[in-house]
Amino acid sequence: MSAIELPTDQGTWAQVVLREPRRWEEHQPYVSRVAFAAAHVVADPLGDNTPGAPAAVDWESTLAFRRELFRYGLGVAEAMDTAQRNMGLDWPAVQELVRRSAEQARSFGARIASGAGTDHRPGAADLDEVVAAYEEQVGFVESTGSQVIVMASRQLAAVASGTDDYRRVYDAVLGQVAEPVILHWLGEVFDPHLAGYWGSTDLPTATEAFLDLVRDHAAKVDGVKVSLLSAEHERGLRAALPASVRLYTGDDFNYPELIRGDSQHHSDALLGAFAAIAPAASAALAALDDGDLSTYDAEMAATLPLSRHVFSAPTFYYKTGIAFLAWLNGHQPGFTMLGGLQSARSIVHLARIFALANDARLLVDPGFAAHRMRLWLEASGAVS
Repeated sequence: MSAIELPTDQGTWAQVVLREPRRWEEHQPYVSRVAFAAAHVVADPLGDNTPGAPAAVDWESTLAFRRELFRYGLGVAEAMDTAQRNMGLDWPAVQELVRRSAEQARSFGARIASGAGTDHRPGAADLDEVVAAYEEQVGFVESTGSQVIVMASRQLAAVASGTDDYRRVYDAVLGQVAEPVILHWLGEVFDPHLAGYWGSTDLPTATEAFLDLVRDHAAKVDGVKVSLLSAEHERGLRAALPASVRLYTGDDFNYPELIRGDSQHHSDALLGAFAAIAPAASAALAALDDGDLSTYDAEMAATLPLSRHVFSAPTFYYKTGIAFLAWLNGHQPGFTMLGGLQSARSIVHLARIFALANDARLLVDPGFAAHRMRLWLEASGAVS
């Protein structure tokens, strides 16, 4: 198959000519930047993954996908929002996922950091219960040997009345961690339940509260992972951080310029987008290690249209596009997701993902991907 007809948002069909697959080089971890890919979870196609059901995970495919990320020198950010935290991945499955993934990372000598939150106690009614929930998950993640990512908490956002309440909770959590952690600031575009995080809907006020916390606990904070989709805000924040604290960009719209940095500062990476563009991200970061900025720019620029489409509004459904692309590339047996989330994007949206991945030469086997795409379109009733 040399071309495929795909539906467009104009109600028409367009021919997409398949590009030749590119041979991507494997790589070891990078020298100039620390880079994590936030990985998705593969659902068991025979499991009861209806909304509200316990997560049924295809463990073989899920772990194999992480090995694919390791091949390209990326660490794995485990059990994060990309893995459907608060959207289908329950606490028993989180524990099994982190345990298995941490063991695999050790065997590969790869870096792993895993999310610890409060989502296993959805009814937490006060700050003490939120602290206890955090401490339980942090303790579990530490027990696996994984670095801890302290995730933003829906439960804290629901019970906190201002910046002082956030400070009380995070002081308690950071006071008991064994090793430096990554603090996670996830914006409301990724999760509307997190509006006004850090105690204020005024961004400068929230940012100052966040910075005060980081400055006071700098010895316990490896870095901060910020997903607000504002390059301007990220540049200002990273310049204000203590010198020892990294900023891990979570900006899936502007990551090339933020990782590249300026004459004084740069961002490291902890990105869901890297799960979709791992080979190209690897090529870009390898060029950056070599000081080849023109190649870095070219490699990253080719991925941006795909990433921006995958993360387009409503952004919190980006996981569907990540899983769809993994299926097209043969990394999972079917296009099914926990909680039935495969239905969260339209046929036209997913067809555009195929076209953009083809443009970026990120289809491992374009003919195979086109075959799967055609089968899925036909099964969906979409025929030209």
